[in-house]
Amino acid sequence: MKPLDPKIIIRLSKKGIPREEFESLLPEPSSLSLELLSAQGLNLILKDNLYYLGSTYTNVEDTLFCIVDVETNGSKPSRDQIIEIGAVKLQNGVIIDTFERLVYTTDISKQIQEITGISIQQTLKAPALANVMHEFKLFLGDAVFVGHDAKFDYNFVSAMMERVGLEPLFNRSLCTIDLAERTIESERYGLAYLNEQLELYREATHHRALSDAMTTTKLLKRTLPLIPKTIQTCEELIGFSKEGKRLKRLKPTPKKIEEKEPSYSE
Repeated sequence: MKPLDPKIIIRLSKKGIPREEFESLLPEPSSLSLELLSAQGLNLILKDNLYYLGSTYTNVEDTLFCIVDVETNGSKPSRDQIIEIGAVKLQNGVIIDTFERLVYTTDISKQIQEITGISIQQTLKAPALANVMHEFKLFLGDAVFVGHDAKFDYNFVSAMMERVGLEPLFNRSLCTIDLAERTIESERYGLAYLNEQLELYREATHHRALSDAMTTTKLLKRTLPLIPKTIQTCEELIGFSKEGKRLKRLKPTPKKIEEKEPSYSE
């Protein structure tokens, strides 16, 4: 199914949409369309004859988050592909599952091999993209998709789903850059920088998918206790990450200039 109109999503996240009205917007038969929406990760609930997003009524602590990171062989989902995907499932502050797969490809530039440490020799032995995306679709389910720069990871995963014949993602998403900017004072918000400053994950291997997903998970756990107490539900958390006031960035720390000992001629 094509993505729903953003106005419909907003209504589903707030006041809800009457059952008959919402089902009239879906292709016939509506029961099949509802199943397809669920399969694409859109968690809907029917309450008092109104459809809502499940995230509207799910408490933050009860929300199932799937923290995702992908490594790719380029920046454009229409042309390039995922070469590694890593993910962590988090609920009630507890890691309940992880996912890590390399993906078959014969196309990785030397620069990307150097950045990621992923070689063509490794990806030649990896499962095909279709196999990995089918596996990951089952792993993700209707969890909230979390990423550090979530739009990049979400768009790539959704595009790869479509490339192998699956439907695009409809999961709700949350960006930890947006959330960190509203809860943590920092000079910069790149994942490697925050990891170093906050000592999130000492075993981190930057630019490897599961390692970055684990670092992002620890960042998410660090930010959640810092959100305003008025935020109770997952949908309110998503709204806060986009609309809450950003904290003022810290000024760059001046670099220490080492004073050289004066040189005296004899």
